[in-house]
Amino acid sequence: MGAPNRKSWISAAILVGVVYFGVGFVFAALANPAVSLEARFTWRLAAWVVSGAAYAAHIGYEHFRLGNSPRATALHAAMAVALGAFLLAVNATMHAAMVPSHAPYRRYSLALVVWPIVTAVPAFLVALALAALLTRFPKKRLEK
Repeated sequence: MGAPNRKSWISAAILVGVVYFGVGFVFAALANPAVSLEARFTWRLAAWVVSGAAYAAHIGYEHFRLGNSPRATALHAAMAVALGAFLLAVNATMHAAMVPSHAPYRRYSLALVVWPIVTAVPAFLVALALAALLTRFPKKRLEK
C-alpha cells in the first residue's frame, strides 16, 4: 500500500464519516416530533437508504478503485462509520451540555466512546462479508 493509496482511503473515510454525520443530523431534524408519525418514519427510512448508499459506495470505492483487500476495505468502512457516530455523539453531548433538561450529562459523555464502537463492529463485519463477495469480481484499478 503506497502513500497515494493511503491518502485516498483516509480522505474517503473522512468524507464518508462526515456524510454519515450530515445524514444523521439533517434527517433527525426533518423527523422531529412536530411532524406526523408517518413522516418521521419516512424521513428515518430515507436516512437509512442514503447512509446505506454511502456505505455501499465506500465499499465499492475501496475494492474497485483502490484495490484493497476485504479486511482493509472492512476496516476503512468501519472507521468511516465510527467517525460518523463519534461526530453525532459530539453533537448530542454539546446539545446536552446546553440544555439543562438533559441530565445526567455523564450518559452523553459515555456516548463519545460507546456509539463509535457499537456502530463500527457490525459495520466491519458486514463490510468484510460484502468485500469478500466482491473478490469474485475483477478489481479495476484506475491508473493516474
